[in-house]
Formats: sequence, C-alpha cells, structure tokens
Amino acid sequence: MAENVTLARPYAEAAFQLAKGNNALSSWSTALNRLATVTANPEMEACISNPLLAPEQLSRLCLDVAGGTGDVALSVEQQDFVRVLVDNERLFVLPEIAGLFEDLKAGHEGTKHAEISSAFAIDDTALKSLIADLERRFACKVVATVTLDPELIGGVRIAVGDEVIDASVRGKLAAMATALKN
Repeated sequence: MAENVTLARPYAEAAFQLAKGNNALSSWSTALNRLATVTANPEMEACISNPLLAPEQLSRLCLDVAGGTGDVALSVEQQDFVRVLVDNERLFVLPEIAGLFEDLKAGHEGTKHAEISSAFAIDDTALKSLIADLERRFACKVVATVTLDPELIGGVRIAVGDEVIDASVRGKLAAMATALKN
C-alpha cells in the first residue's frame, strides 16, 4: 500500500542511519525482517489493532515474540525502535519499514535486487550469465531472486528497482496485440 510506504519511510531512514552509525546494518536487517514477519502474523495483527492492549503490553508482546536470545537477541536500540513504533501506532508498517531498510542498505552497499520470473527452471550456468549481464547493465552487484511463473509461456521477466525487462513470450504477445490494435 502506497500510504503505508509513506508512513514507513521516515522510520526506515531513521533505522538505517542508526544502524549505519553503529556499523550494524546486518543485525538491523535481520531484526527488522524478523519483526516484520512477527507483525504480519494474523494473530499479532489482531493484537496490534486491539484497543484494549496498552502500548507497554503491545511492546512487551512484540519484543517477547521477536526478541530472540544470544546472537539473535534484539539490541537496546532495536527494542527502543519497537517501542517508538508502538507509541506512534506504526507497528503495522514494520513490513514496509523492513523493505525500505533493505533498499537503503543495498544502495549503501552498491547492490541492487533483481526479481527474475521465468517460465521454466533456470540452470546455474544460465543464471550466472544472466546476473553477470545485469551487473554490466546496471554497473553494480546484483542479487537475484528467481521465481517460476508458467503464465509467461517462455522467457524471463526481470524487475530491478523501477525498471522492468520483459523478455517473456507473454510480454511479446501483449506487445504485438497492442501494435496490431494501433
């Protein structure tokens, strides 16, 4: 939802600046993704929207569920971040905060994320070649996620940020249909 992204952006930027300042981008990334998973759970969503739960109770519940122990325990700053989100009634935008944080982290590290949809499984050699081509095109390191989408009929559809490269049979058929209508 665009509105949720707008609400999440300042929190994601604040978390990113704090994490970068403490040289803790990786631990913040892990923590935010874990918190996003917890808050996206339907039972937790019900708790977040429950007006009978006091902010302290909601903070404690979220921290107890996502807190972890040992190496995966939330830092004091991360716990405070959760409390700020609860106090400002923004806990529900944690999935968007996590996504925006990952975008900021990738930009800082000089990487981009590519979502590759393919009609058929891509073997390792072809995938490495495709990623190398994308890295040349975008002049940065590319981390790819591959999903199968049989509706593409053949070929691939690649999304890197706002740019989409549609080399699928379905996309070419749609382009041909549009050209014929005009």
